[in-house]
Amino acid sequence: MKRIRLSAIMLFLATSVYANMNFAPSSECKSCHSNIYKEFTGSMHNNATPSQDPIHKAVWDRHPKNKKAQKYVCGKCHTPGADNLGDMLGKGKKFKGVKALPDANNATHQAAISCAYCHRIDSVKHGKKSNKNIISKKEKHYFGTMKDLAKSSFHTTSSNNKNFQDGNVCMGCHSHKANKAGLNVCSTNDKNELNGANCVSCHMPQVKGSVSSERQTKTHAFHGFPGAHFNQEMLAKYIDIEILKNINNFDIAVNNKSPHAMLLHPLRLSKMFVSIDRHGKKLKMKPHVFVRVIGKGGKATPPWIANAVVKDTMIHGNEKRVVKYAKKLQKGDKVTVHLGHYLVKPKALKKFGLEKTAVATKFYTLKKETFTIK
Repeated sequence: MKRIRLSAIMLFLATSVYANMNFAPSSECKSCHSNIYKEFTGSMHNNATPSQDPIHKAVWDRHPKNKKAQKYVCGKCHTPGADNLGDMLGKGKKFKGVKALPDANNATHQAAISCAYCHRIDSVKHGKKSNKNIISKKEKHYFGTMKDLAKSSFHTTSSNNKNFQDGNVCMGCHSHKANKAGLNVCSTNDKNELNGANCVSCHMPQVKGSVSSERQTKTHAFHGFPGAHFNQEMLAKYIDIEILKNINNFDIAVNNKSPHAMLLHPLRLSKMFVSIDRHGKKLKMKPHVFVRVIGKGGKATPPWIANAVVKDTMIHGNEKRVVKYAKKLQKGDKVTVHLGHYLVKPKALKKFGLEKTAVATKFYTLKKETFTIK
């Protein structure tokens, strides 16, 4: 009797986490939240599916689960509003043996991380390999942060959700992801190190424009979600670059004031270019690379194969990294520091068939500073 009850409970938990639910299309938000909707459509939250993100597609195309046509293991965070999410993930008894892959013609798959999905996250369930979002079953009732709420003609809203108030609603997907080997492929909060931080303070800053047409405000939380893909300039203020002139050389210090590593995804690579303008001539220093490589047997591998960190020179949270340059600076020299990143390491482009994909080969600027030596 106890075993039957336990099985029933486990099945209920599985289906309550991955139950196929109805989410209002993000397009329905446009009429009232025009500023927010415009920002959202240009964000990765709206472009996270294999059909919309060529880098994600390139990785998924090579994933063993895809090759065997079994299940879309990325769906929990990349297509969480899918009308057959349980089938995709193969969770619960009723989903066993069902094969379900992303469908470019299914609107609920292409909705990616929709407005309604995020604003219905009731709580976050912590897990060893990754966290899970627990979604409110009450349709068109959304959680927010504004305490002085206006009544809406289309939905109800509450501001008493702790995860929204402390900015940790993002941790259902952005906390950590461990593979079968137990290796954390990417992590911001694996050991709860960000529990005292507030994700939205950096990634959803207040910008000009009303939150809605039904509630006029001077500012609203930016829903373009600054990150590695878009709106990097909004994160530049969390990186300080300093220069120190020594007798026969100079140092460049990069101070990462954010609580997590400068880049998190193992495919990415950060690069710092330093040049000196002297009497009309440009002297280029050797570029400096910041990277985290995961792999097996000392070599880089795809995330599902890796069992160790092969190399880690990435600038971590609240770290000040000093890079030394063996060049003597002169009065009047103009030193330009250009710090940015690639979404895909140049050496990995061919492996994933991304050599001709603009978004993968582009160098994204995070911060650029010029110093005049006195």
